Amino acid sequence: MKRIVLHVDRLVLNGIDRTDAQALSAALQAELQRLLSVPGATTTMIAAGNQLRVRSAPVTLAPGGGMQAGQAVAGSIVKGVAR
Repeated sequence: MKRIVLHVDRLVLNGIDRTDAQALSAALQAELQRLLSVPGATTTMIAAGNQLRVRSAPVTLAPGGGMQAGQAVAGSIVKGVAR
């Protein structure tokens, strides 16, 4: 079994209300775990090797959608790593 360690040192979220930050953080972590636990999902990431920076595509978020925002950001991060 391969192990992936993902550190998010900095996550820039312009326009996110502080009241949504906790929900977004929890949803982001849960969605990253879900996406990376799918069989075969990590193969592309492992092949990409160590990366110092991942630039993901911009994500447009709806107001008050902390959970959906976390899921959207996680998907964008995983796609950015897999490139």
